[in-house]
Amino acid sequence: MALGVYGDAALLGLVEGLTEFLPVSSTGHLLLGDEILGFQGPPGKTFEVVIQLGAILAILWVYRAKLLGVALGMFGDPADRRFVANVTIAFIPALVLGATLHGFIKSVLFNPWVVAVALVVGGIAILWIERNLPLARTHEIDQMTPMTALKVGACQVIAMIPGVSRSGATIMGALLLGVDRKTATEFSFFLAIPTMLGATVYDLYKNRAALGDGDYALIAVGFAVAFVAALVVVRTLVGFVQRHGFVPFAWYRIAVGTLALVLLYLSR
Repeated sequence: MALGVYGDAALLGLVEGLTEFLPVSSTGHLLLGDEILGFQGPPGKTFEVVIQLGAILAILWVYRAKLLGVALGMFGDPADRRFVANVTIAFIPALVLGATLHGFIKSVLFNPWVVAVALVVGGIAILWIERNLPLARTHEIDQMTPMTALKVGACQVIAMIPGVSRSGATIMGALLLGVDRKTATEFSFFLAIPTMLGATVYDLYKNRAALGDGDYALIAVGFAVAFVAALVVVRTLVGFVQRHGFVPFAWYRIAVGTLALVLLYLSR
């Protein structure tokens, strides 16, 4: 493979790391990036799925003390048990439907037109939600009820449509259910860990026969860059949304989605 392909992989890894935890759809940005760069990565869009785990590792690093404390305390501390239970319950919808609809999602929905439309629609939805937020009643993850966690997990399923945004769907869903901004954002972070780990393992297993050494090298480049870039976002996002909310991301989505639609139409 030419050096330029590895440069593209690094650039896409940067895009992934910067967008994974923002409500702007990292998968959507990766698919649009593929289109712009003419990137031909590993088969089955495996590259685009697996490098997301690099961004997820940033969560493990930044919140390592919290996660270690929960792991050590879950057998004796009721709050830690509720934390683990809520993340597990919220993961169930994606686990079930992700495996069931995997083929349809990858073959039908992974295209730039779907992404562009979803970006615009999602941006409009965020604007509406920000203007109609209920009073926040839940201020810690372990205060969430199991039903609230399940409903947030159901919102995550919508994000299987590229361009919707996994973090956007879970955060906005949690806000509508009365979870405060900080807790909704952090819950989205923690829910990403089992979700993206499961998606990565499943995708690598499904495409294992088609992957060569060069494919793994490309994935490794994107993976590493995504991890470093995501560290920056994770460390700053919670403070940003507490000060500014999600409206800036909504307008960004609408602008990028509209531009993508225009460019796709002109390139037909």
